[in-house]
Amino acid sequence: MAIDMEPIKKDAKSNPSATANLFSLIFFCWLNPLFRIGSKRRLEEDDMYNVLPEDGSKRLGEELQSYWDQEVEKATKELRKPKLTKAIIRCYWRSYTVLGVFTAIEEVIKVIQPVFLGKLIMYFERYDPDNMAALYEAYGYAAGISLSTLGLALLHHLYFYHVQRAGMKIRIAMCHMIYRKALRLSATAMGQTTTGQIVNLLSNDVNKFDEVTIFLHFLWVGPLQAAAVIGLLWQEIGASCLAGMAVLIFLMPLQTMFGKLFSKYRSKTAAFTDSRIRTMNEVVSGIRIIKMYAWEKPFAALVNDVRRKEISKIMSSSYLRGLNMASFFTANKIILFVTFTVYVLVGNKISASRVFVAVSLYSAVRLTVTLFFPAAIEKVSESAISIRRIKKFLLLDELVKSHVPLSQEDKKDATVQIQDLICYWDKSSLLSTVLGELPAEKGVVKVKGELTYASQQPWVFPGTIRSNILFGKELQPQRYESVLRACALKRDMELLPDGDLTVIGDRGATLSGGQKARVNLARAVYQDADIYLLDDPLSAVDAEVGRHLFEQCICGILKDKPRILVTHQLQYLKAANQILVLKEGHMVARGTFSELLRSGVDFTSLLKKDEEEEGEKGEAPRSPRSRTLSQNSHSSSVLSVKDESDQLPAEHVHTMAEETRTEGTIGLHLYWKYFRAGANALMLILLMLLNLLAQTSYILHDWWLSYWATEQEKLDISSSIINSTIGTNGTFGNNTTQELNLPFYLGIYAGLTGATIIFGFMRGLIMFNTLVNSAETLHNRMFNSILRTPVRFFDINPIGRILNRFSKDIGHLDSLLPWTFVDFIQVFLQIIGVIAVASSVIPWILIPVFPLLIAFLFLRRYFLRTSRDVKRIESTTRSPVFSHLSSSLQGLWTIRAFKAEERFQQTFDAHQDLHSEAWFLFLTTSRWFAVRLDGMCSVFVTITAFGCLLLKDSMRAGDVGLALSYAVTLMGMFQWGVRQSAEVENMMTSVERVVEYTELESEAPWETQKRPPPDWPNRGLITFDRVNFSYSSDGPVILKNISAMFRPREKVGIVGRTGAGKSSLISALFRLTEPEGKILVDGVLTSEIGLHDLRQKMSIIPQDPVLFTGTMRKNLDPFNQHSDPDLWNALEEVQLKAAVEELPAKLETELAESGSNFSVGQRQLVCLARAILRKNRILIIDEATANVDPRTDELIQKTIRYKFKECTVLTIAHRLNTIIDSDRILVLDAGRIHEYDAPHVLLQDQNGIFYKMVQQTGKAEAASLLQTAKQAYMNRSPVHQLNGFATTVDGSLVIFETAL
Repeated sequence: MAIDMEPIKKDAKSNPSATANLFSLIFFCWLNPLFRIGSKRRLEEDDMYNVLPEDGSKRLGEELQSYWDQEVEKATKELRKPKLTKAIIRCYWRSYTVLGVFTAIEEVIKVIQPVFLGKLIMYFERYDPDNMAALYEAYGYAAGISLSTLGLALLHHLYFYHVQRAGMKIRIAMCHMIYRKALRLSATAMGQTTTGQIVNLLSNDVNKFDEVTIFLHFLWVGPLQAAAVIGLLWQEIGASCLAGMAVLIFLMPLQTMFGKLFSKYRSKTAAFTDSRIRTMNEVVSGIRIIKMYAWEKPFAALVNDVRRKEISKIMSSSYLRGLNMASFFTANKIILFVTFTVYVLVGNKISASRVFVAVSLYSAVRLTVTLFFPAAIEKVSESAISIRRIKKFLLLDELVKSHVPLSQEDKKDATVQIQDLICYWDKSSLLSTVLGELPAEKGVVKVKGELTYASQQPWVFPGTIRSNILFGKELQPQRYESVLRACALKRDMELLPDGDLTVIGDRGATLSGGQKARVNLARAVYQDADIYLLDDPLSAVDAEVGRHLFEQCICGILKDKPRILVTHQLQYLKAANQILVLKEGHMVARGTFSELLRSGVDFTSLLKKDEEEEGEKGEAPRSPRSRTLSQNSHSSSVLSVKDESDQLPAEHVHTMAEETRTEGTIGLHLYWKYFRAGANALMLILLMLLNLLAQTSYILHDWWLSYWATEQEKLDISSSIINSTIGTNGTFGNNTTQELNLPFYLGIYAGLTGATIIFGFMRGLIMFNTLVNSAETLHNRMFNSILRTPVRFFDINPIGRILNRFSKDIGHLDSLLPWTFVDFIQVFLQIIGVIAVASSVIPWILIPVFPLLIAFLFLRRYFLRTSRDVKRIESTTRSPVFSHLSSSLQGLWTIRAFKAEERFQQTFDAHQDLHSEAWFLFLTTSRWFAVRLDGMCSVFVTITAFGCLLLKDSMRAGDVGLALSYAVTLMGMFQWGVRQSAEVENMMTSVERVVEYTELESEAPWETQKRPPPDWPNRGLITFDRVNFSYSSDGPVILKNISAMFRPREKVGIVGRTGAGKSSLISALFRLTEPEGKILVDGVLTSEIGLHDLRQKMSIIPQDPVLFTGTMRKNLDPFNQHSDPDLWNALEEVQLKAAVEELPAKLETELAESGSNFSVGQRQLVCLARAILRKNRILIIDEATANVDPRTDELIQKTIRYKFKECTVLTIAHRLNTIIDSDRILVLDAGRIHEYDAPHVLLQDQNGIFYKMVQQTGKAEAASLLQTAKQAYMNRSPVHQLNGFATTVDGSLVIFETAL
């Protein structure tokens, strides 16, 4: 394992939390150095601390795995199904139970604190300036309040940190087990699950463990705490407390109901979102075609339709959220209103100490009962479902492979023996049986020797090209060089920026298909094994490279080893020692090439016809299901061994533009843009007013209680004084006890409660409405802007990046951002309310508040710098875990054939550990911040408590109660508000990214003032006049000074080497990017008319035929311009009528994603049918490079010659036989016109490019091409010879009207 796949991590720092002292652990001081670095520069992965040994993926995974294995064993003995939950509980119960003690202590403090508060207020109610003992006691209570707030701050965050880490451990262990299982799945098990499902287990299901551990303890703490609170309230206010509790109990199922409804809407929304993203995916991948067909409008309608449905569901779920938040906001007020109304009506008198003890107790229990307890139930049920899904996966079949060590002698004569084998097979399954992947139904497979394998779908894993080829073996430079040369990779390596150390992206994104196939082959060749199984390695590369691979590699470097080669390129069979022909799973024939020729099996008939074309065509045709398998052994004829790798054409590797990532904070103008997208200015002012009203009524509600209690107190005092004086005189009895005007006080109290409810609900709903509206507006703007941007944008930005804007960023705007924003505004206003109330009671409290505020702002900025980086690193380190899993699943056979499971497991653990490092920092940094914030709050509470005692002479009991009970609520709320503000800022980057895409440059307008005549172009004359063309203003000029004319009804072939500018000619004609110079079609200057007017008048058959999800009819005729008979006729002409009639709903059949249920050939024919339907005078064919089978090809050629006789046809050709009988051929070279004349004329010039191209096809082919060209030339009517234009002396173009 010395040279593993690249080390995933450079030198990491040891984790300081392992050696930190107690004080540092409580306050998370050990993180300070990290924050210091983070404030100076961007954090990188090297700055992260090592994983603690007990959090290592390998250790945790193996520990849980052993418990699970025991459970499976026990279950099989007891004949029951194994339970994964049991294994998890056995593994983790000890450490988790200890954390329960933390929760218990924390909740006890929460309940005791209001009692201290009540005692303190009582001192003010019975205030006696001379009673010193009472004063000291009061100081004790004030200290109790401050200490309990401080205790809460410290305990709460320690508890949270530990439960989240417990969740993290379970998640890591689960991931390790899932991956370990994935590497062992048998073929049958793979059939029962999909890659997507396994990745889903790893990305979604295991995350439930992170959440469930947080809330689990509240299942028992919640009920206990509620009981304790009821007991204390009973002492204070008697049975009235039950009324309030009843409301609380009633609110619980209400919130659960909201949650149920909400998830129902969510799942409906998700379905719409999926289909919108799918459509977007097609629009973005097929944007070239959509633009060339001018089909933007039907697609816009399609997306807008789905989006409208999606938004209506999102709106409903947002309203639910608004109701839920408003009910949470007003719940406290309703509970208090009910409690005290009952209390007063029963005939009790209100007093400050009672009121505020009740207020504090209710708010202590409210969080637990309405938030944590239901959350615990919900998370437990969610994780139960996830555990069930993971268990189902862990119980799938495993593959058992027998490894028999071999002696040296055996290695010399390595063999594969197969007897009476029955498998469900074609060629690939034969190989997989030999590999031991597919179980044989019956029969024997004996393998002597080490196997190695190159899969049919080339497989590369993320890493450098070198690590992909070495695959864990030592680097031996000489052998490595020879392998590279044999696999034709030498030239590619020289072209790549970092040679063989270039990093291949996820799924080999940076390599072309041919390069991937060659790397895949090189990996197998490098592994010095005894038997080579090569599954069709030649199909992904072009003929020239294919021949090189066959001669240099398969029959060169491997010539002394047994090889089993699967291929359908029959030209290579002559070199084989033994050939097996398989057809639909049966062996039709076997023997050497000459034996098979004599026996006349059906494959040879294919070969005879093809011998002539053999050199030039990449893939020989094959009869419907017959495929061939050739096996060459020791002595294979090495054909030409001259090293051809120098002349092989090199492939161009695309470079992508860097993703823009904005640094720093977000400007106010962005918020303004965001809000203005959803509502007009008047509406926004109304919203501000509503927010203020809601918050004011919220505070007045409590203030009124305090005022009422104070009035009652004054009354009690005065009446007791009067009573005592009167009592001495003894004249009147004590019948003058004054009563407060109850209806007045209760009425205003009820009114305030009502106002709080109304404003609270209105504010929530209207804000959600506005924010969802702006999500809708921004999406539509972005979508329209994307449709109108030039194609160049899609060439430099990968699909994933554009789709990310439409999936992730719009997802944020739709659901997360509105909720976070509303929550933030609510909490923010409440914090201001707390400070306002406190300062109205003790004005000088503002003096310490200012330094606290400044410290807080500094702390927030300091924290966010680091936290943003940590978050960024966390998300970037998460993706390798998934991509490693999905690439391992794709290359499962290869990994097992190379026996590399152990190494891949280690790499997975390393990826996990890297993510854990980031996750660990993510957990601890947020706790570091929260502890400091809550510390500041407890300072504020302390100042308030002792401040009241210092000013005891001027204080009324009600005010003290109000100020203190409010200050205590600041504890959790303040840090929550700050965290939400950071979240809002983070999510505003999504808004920023969306806004950035709403302001893309747009191409020329679709329609202009100047409309061409309706029957234009009626002749089809195309003139290029000194045209220069480049894809971007600063890019290289691709077409240089092109002047040419395509006459009406002329058939012109356009040929040239790769990169000569053939496709650019078409792009210029369609104005995919604006060309310089003039292009005229029937005398109309193309640059003056609208793009749709231009593009709808030219038909194109594109290189990669694209079908879109939707009905067959929509694919042929998205504007509904044609009648059914027209459509059927078009289909009949391309011989697809039968195929479409077999579909369940004929023309109305929905196609699978991007038409994948049609073959490439059939898709090409659909494109041809589109062109027939359009009946345009100009047809452009960009010939498919993918090998369409010859029958389809012939059919397309025939249809074009006959249906488009009256049209001007331009064909970009890759195969010369399709255009050799054209009227003229335009030869491009490096962006200039090299030759332009009839093919026969061009072939007379032996130095011309065209002549050389014809010669390269091979002797037989070249002869037949020459013959065809001559014949076509002789048959042509002389009228065509008139050369529609003459060239003047200076080489400019003069068009003769006569010739037209």
